[in-house]
Amino acid sequence: MANKRDYYEVLGVSKGASADEVKKAYRKVAMKYHPDRNPDNPEAEEKFKEAAEAYEVLSDDQKKARYDRYGHAGVGGASGFGGAGAMDMEDILRNFSSIFDGFGGFGGGGGARRTGGRRGANLRVKVKLTMQEVAKGVQKKIKVKKYLECDTCAGSGAKDGSSYNTCNTCGGQGAVRRVSNTFLGQMQTTVACPACHGAGRTITSKCTTCKGEGRAYGEETITIDIPAGVTDGIQLSMSGRGNAGEKGAPSGDLIIGVEELPHEYLKREGNDVVYSLYLNFADAALGTSIEVPTISSKVKIKIPPGTQSGKIFRLRGKGIPSINSYGVGDQLVEVIVWTPKDLNSEQRKMLEKLRSADNFKPNPGRGDKGFFSKMKDYFQG
Repeated sequence: MANKRDYYEVLGVSKGASADEVKKAYRKVAMKYHPDRNPDNPEAEEKFKEAAEAYEVLSDDQKKARYDRYGHAGVGGASGFGGAGAMDMEDILRNFSSIFDGFGGFGGGGGARRTGGRRGANLRVKVKLTMQEVAKGVQKKIKVKKYLECDTCAGSGAKDGSSYNTCNTCGGQGAVRRVSNTFLGQMQTTVACPACHGAGRTITSKCTTCKGEGRAYGEETITIDIPAGVTDGIQLSMSGRGNAGEKGAPSGDLIIGVEELPHEYLKREGNDVVYSLYLNFADAALGTSIEVPTISSKVKIKIPPGTQSGKIFRLRGKGIPSINSYGVGDQLVEVIVWTPKDLNSEQRKMLEKLRSADNFKPNPGRGDKGFFSKMKDYFQG
């Protein structure tokens, strides 16, 4: 992920660019580095793929919003997630031809994917995480019911390897050429054959297991690597792990929605966590050492004499790491002095004696700021 360039930089557009501006920028970059214009040039091919990856994210409102907020990790850039970069060259060329039909003028070079069916639908699942799992990152294994590639025909949809006829429309090429009249003159474009959908052949005898679809409904166990620092509601994606496509077409993506479960004692505030520490009057006045829970364990903190209710102690680095590796949050411990409701006669007499003492009278001029005021100062400063 560290080697990925910013998607806006790849296409040469600003964050406020419109959908049309993004599309035009992608067309410009993609045509510059198209394989037909740069044969046997690995560097140009990588730039062509990079532009396709950037366009797939920035042209989709939901993906663009996740990218703007979380960077590459929000759209599959984290370890374990394929993201847009997992598209192979055939996918990219096919999409490029579809988006800019009439403006390509390229021979295609295999731009039409030789399959005979539709791409599989995306699959959505929800994963529930504890605060500990969010803080450290976690690997989850989940069982999902979805369309899987047919084991009998290996996804082809045919009964056996000889159960095909060459497509009469494209002559087995899987693609046909179209000539379009544009303001630049006649332009030739290669597109998937409409008769065989790019397969180059038609099935004469269908697989008896999948009835020619090349896929069957079943269950699969999928391992998901979730990076540390994810937030409640974030969506991650695994390319090609959704429903299988028809007759060997590409599979859809697996979209993982994250739900963060509440912690028993801690509350999350961004990358920081907050703990409310209730102290009795004696401990607050005399000072003490006390254990407080953190995300991973318990730590002992020192309470100095005369600690006021609302005092905040900061435990640095005890919060949640940033998903973009910008550091780790802190744990904020808010002191709340607890006042007993039921007193016996002896306790009441002791407090009556103390109440009239000068150093037991509150001095508002020396009072500490309240918790929310301190929180505001902390986040703004």
